[in-house]
Amino acid sequence: MARESQREGSRDAYDYIQGNSYRSDQQSLRLRRVSSRVSNHNYPENDPCPTPSEENEDGNSGPPRELRTIPLPMTLKRAVRQVQQMNVPVVSRRQSWRQRKSLHKLKEKASECLHFFTLWRKSLQKIGGNFGGGVQSYFLFLRFLVVLNFVSFLLIAGFVLIPSIVFRSVGGSLVNSTGPDECTVYDPSPQGLVLFYNYFLDLLSGTGFMEYSYLFYGYYSNTMVADRNFSYNIPLAYLFTAVFYFVFCLICMIARMGIATRVAVATGGGSVGNYSVILFTNWDHGCQGDRATKLKQKNILYRLQVDLEEESRKKRTAALTLGQKLILYSLRVFMFLVSLGLIAAACYGIFEATNFSQKNSSADGIKGLIFEYLPSIVITTANFLVPLLGDQIALIERYSPSNTVIVALLRAVFLRLVSLAVLLFTLWRQITCEGNINSEYCTLCKYNYKAHPCWETRVGQEMYKLTLFDFLVNIALLFLVEFPRRMVVDNWSSKLAQWVGRQEFVVPANVLGLVYGQTVVWTGALFCPLLPLINTVKFILLFYFKKTTLFYNCRPALRTFRSTYSTVVFLVVLLFGWGLATVVMVYSLAQISPSMGCGPFRFFPSMWSIVPKSFYNLSETTQNFLFFIGSQAFSIPLFALSCVVMCYFVALASVYGKTVAMLRAQLKLEGRDKQFLVKQIEELSRHQILEHTAGAYA
Repeated sequence: MARESQREGSRDAYDYIQGNSYRSDQQSLRLRRVSSRVSNHNYPENDPCPTPSEENEDGNSGPPRELRTIPLPMTLKRAVRQVQQMNVPVVSRRQSWRQRKSLHKLKEKASECLHFFTLWRKSLQKIGGNFGGGVQSYFLFLRFLVVLNFVSFLLIAGFVLIPSIVFRSVGGSLVNSTGPDECTVYDPSPQGLVLFYNYFLDLLSGTGFMEYSYLFYGYYSNTMVADRNFSYNIPLAYLFTAVFYFVFCLICMIARMGIATRVAVATGGGSVGNYSVILFTNWDHGCQGDRATKLKQKNILYRLQVDLEEESRKKRTAALTLGQKLILYSLRVFMFLVSLGLIAAACYGIFEATNFSQKNSSADGIKGLIFEYLPSIVITTANFLVPLLGDQIALIERYSPSNTVIVALLRAVFLRLVSLAVLLFTLWRQITCEGNINSEYCTLCKYNYKAHPCWETRVGQEMYKLTLFDFLVNIALLFLVEFPRRMVVDNWSSKLAQWVGRQEFVVPANVLGLVYGQTVVWTGALFCPLLPLINTVKFILLFYFKKTTLFYNCRPALRTFRSTYSTVVFLVVLLFGWGLATVVMVYSLAQISPSMGCGPFRFFPSMWSIVPKSFYNLSETTQNFLFFIGSQAFSIPLFALSCVVMCYFVALASVYGKTVAMLRAQLKLEGRDKQFLVKQIEELSRHQILEHTAGAYA
């Protein structure tokens, strides 16, 4: 009872502070007005309650009673008096609810605005409705790469490009020592009169005026700006920005992969037969107009088609005999060996073309441009022919549609990554004198200074040419192959034209091009800092080119595949490219000696050596803190904690997986129970009909 009275007193005190009338107040209106006037007369400046003419939002227009007339404990009266003297604004429950509601509406409006400004939102919806989720996943992947490259360029521009432009004429060299004169000779600027068409050749090859610009590594200086209140180290910013750029891309890929995996698990992933889920839960009730409705209907139709096709494929596979399975697996092994032979032949051709190009790189004019682009031409040709053969091999292997896409994609990605690795290996052999720094041309400068006075710029030029040539090939295919093919098929009624037909939008080949282009950008970002910007423009134009050819030149694919796990596979394949680029960056930072005639790391024994040099320039407190972070006293507990957290999440994921499996099994059992009950009802109704008929005849 004491607790109840205390609770009632607290509620009365709250009502008094709110300005509400006392609940158990039985006074007349005249006495309330008198007490209100007395209260306002005693505390005119501290009265938080409304006047009699003011009516609050809750509908309580009566002013509060005087504090001394309310039956409250003395402690609560003191607390109420202190609140009145502090002028604390008190919010009612309805006011707080209205504030939360207004904040919720504000969040919804903000999300709607962000959704409105989402890149290519309507185009992606149209693509998904007409060509299915598999083709739509390619364009979503392309949009993700556009945003990733643009944000990466902002990062590089903010920490490297703009400070280099601003501080180029300010500050001095970070290292005052000089190296051998032969190693510091580097002057790519053209001498004398330059013909106009040479500027076009320089634009395509990255030489001449393009070589000595902010596009490539060699133009950046090794200056450090130091003032009493400000200091900026260009080489250190260049190194840390490159490292953080790779870490940032990894975080973005892992985050997107987690979202895609969660969606795949929530929607059933690779399981088939969820027809009721597709029919009853996938409809968008926000569709407005006939066009949006038809697009959504087509999208659902494609999903049902994929499920039915994969289920029929599984039934045919399960019906195979032991001998047929042995023949099928033997055929798959043989085709795997054939595909490996094709990849090995392509790599050998790239190796020979790169050696020939480097030996004849001194040629002038168009001939020199062809020699410059010879590795790119061979790589593009191999990447075009071998995946076509790989698609035919995948058809012979008789995988399911989704597995056919994944297998073809993995083979083609392996080819492109290996071809890029062969190109980099060939350049490494020429830069480091085949790994022997004690040879004739590498003893003095620890790299081949005669063939490559600024080897970082040379690697950046190769990546620049690969990016540009890949874009030019896409444009050439669009205008010289795809549009003429569509015109011939539509306007020529011969059997050959009808047999060829319009082309299909092959998702694995197109995703492969995106992964290859992004891997080239990651590989060359350390040596060509503006390559992410070039790739952003390239991917934006590529989106519109691919969209145009999809709607005007392509027909819906005859072989459909599931798009839930395709997004995860795309990101996994992209992660392979990131790994290759990371190996190149780490090896370049730690092992190869930087050029002494160009770049921000000239005169350093390695690019990474600037980190310990800058570390010892820090204060003693900062050094001790960083030493503690790198010590065993910090790393071992951190590793143990990480293992515990990882084990917890693994166990949690296992529990969730088992729960999902149990729920799915329960749904199947319930479905079987319903089928059994339906059969029982049908049998009972049939017996009743027969009995009724027999009774009528009797």
